[in-house]
Amino acid sequence: MTISMDDSRPIFLQIAERIENDIIEGRLPEESQVPSTNQFASFYQINPATVMKGVNLLVDQEILYKKRGIGMFVATGVRAKIMDKRKEQFYEQYIVSMVKEAEKLGITADQLTEMIKRGDKGQ
Repeated sequence: MTISMDDSRPIFLQIAERIENDIIEGRLPEESQVPSTNQFASFYQINPATVMKGVNLLVDQEILYKKRGIGMFVATGVRAKIMDKRKEQFYEQYIVSMVKEAEKLGITADQLTEMIKRGDKGQ
């Protein structure tokens, strides 16, 4: 399974996001070991230093932790932490801009709610 990288964003951020996605989706349960830097580098065909930069970002955020001589592991309780962070990003990135655009177009809150419900049905 090859995942293509997005050229518009730094690769180390994409690696960190990919690990977060795997945690959210249950492929990397809490307290499970994360693939090694070399495994990631080989799989994505990128420099191990780039992978390490993404992993270190997650260590700094206390999403991953290191067991000396063994590897990196998913911390306990981080799935909920990542979900909260992503919900806030979703709000900032999509909802705020959607509401501003709706206001510009004269769309009421009720109309906007109806549009969202319609979109939820795949229409």
